[in-house]
Amino acid sequence: MKKRQSCFLFALAILLASCHSEVKENPEVYSEDWTSLAKHNEEPAWFQDAKFGIYFHWGVYSVPAFGDEWYPRHMHFKNRKEYQHHLETYGPLSDFGYHDFVPLFKAEQFNAREWAALFKQAGARFAGPVAEHHDGFSMWDSNLTPWNVGDKGPQKDIMRELKTALTAQDLKFMTTFHHARNLQRYADVPNEENYGNSHYPRFEGTAPAEDDHELNYLYGNIPEEQWLEEIWFGKLKEVIDNYQPDIIWFDSWLDQIPEQYRQKFCAYYLNEAQKLDKEVVIVRKQDDLPLNVSVDDLEKSRKNKLGKKVWMTDETISKGSWCYTENLQIKPAVDMIHVLIDIVSKNGVLLLNISPKADGTIPADQQEVLRAMGAWLDKYGEAIYETRPWHTYGEGPTIEPEGDFKNHREFLKIKYSADDLRYTTKGNTVYAMVLGVPDSEQPLLMKAFASQGADVNIKKVTVLGSKETVQWQLKEDGLFIEQGYPVMDTMAQVFKIEI
Repeated sequence: MKKRQSCFLFALAILLASCHSEVKENPEVYSEDWTSLAKHNEEPAWFQDAKFGIYFHWGVYSVPAFGDEWYPRHMHFKNRKEYQHHLETYGPLSDFGYHDFVPLFKAEQFNAREWAALFKQAGARFAGPVAEHHDGFSMWDSNLTPWNVGDKGPQKDIMRELKTALTAQDLKFMTTFHHARNLQRYADVPNEENYGNSHYPRFEGTAPAEDDHELNYLYGNIPEEQWLEEIWFGKLKEVIDNYQPDIIWFDSWLDQIPEQYRQKFCAYYLNEAQKLDKEVVIVRKQDDLPLNVSVDDLEKSRKNKLGKKVWMTDETISKGSWCYTENLQIKPAVDMIHVLIDIVSKNGVLLLNISPKADGTIPADQQEVLRAMGAWLDKYGEAIYETRPWHTYGEGPTIEPEGDFKNHREFLKIKYSADDLRYTTKGNTVYAMVLGVPDSEQPLLMKAFASQGADVNIKKVTVLGSKETVQWQLKEDGLFIEQGYPVMDTMAQVFKIEI
């Protein structure tokens, strides 16, 4: 009996040692170095399939509704229109600082279920808030700072309500972080250029310059080592632990965060996701994280060629501010659909920003655009969702400029026409999308099917949304769609080519 027990205990010890060895060597357990972190699948299939998400610049900066979401910074500079507006509307900065807007941010009309239903209707596959902008105010119930929606302003956990409502709509949950800029770091010279990497300037007589324990947490007036551990990393850890986001997206200035902290965040996020058996996505701008760990993001711009890896564009629904301001001009739905199609054809994902009011309502004109996008996607979404790039993204006279955000004004001028085609593919199907209303009295040539470009054997050509027969011919110079084909949409017509 004792011999059998000894054998059993010995075998158990070997088994436990083996399990321990497997865990230790498991490539899915990430350490704080880029080689280990690169084992993570930075572009999981669900993200490649999703194509379209929605987020929103909504916070204390929505209260003044003037200028843009950089109001907290610009209000301090005498050469800015925000400074003059603030002086005339609220009085001197010594009497009314940015922190005095916080009690006015009440979100009294906010309804997470209505927002989630709208995003679902718009055709989004993921959504979530700007968790914290440069201004230092947290849009979740935080234990790390007194400046959060649970303790001040709305006095409710906005992020919790959103996570619950979005999950109920079967949408992946996203949080975006812009707080790398919040730390006060600058040369001690009172002009705007010397505050380039700090959101708040420390001008005498203003709140960012006060040595006040509570105000310091809003204005980033904290020793750097403490701020890096407790604020930059601490807030990320708190959101990961309490809300388990599927995507974490970073704004610029991540290069101001020491590499060891960037690695520390990535390892923590990926290890926590592994515990939950979920694949998560890290999105970055600039070159702040390796692309074998993260997805590249292009602000208000996009690629003019097919991307080898999945990438993202963060674009806003307006022509101006990212947050709500009075008289905000909204782009038409047709332009947003064309941007989405162009991005997807080049292996990209669109993250569209909307701009709610401080009271928590989404303006009617923005809702109208989202519903129009959703109506198009409801009819023709099979050409977008779960697709992959074809051998070419498309053809036509409209070519996007080179560059990133520096050319965002040029991207704003782009208008596509029925002469521009974009392609996607899924299984044995190629989708050709015409970015406008084609003239069906004339044949339509799709040059990408030329014999030297695509070796295909076409079985059938149809127009999505129509049961009419489409006549076609495959010639050396491309696929000819003969005149008389049905025109089904005024925003973008979709041809389905089965091969």
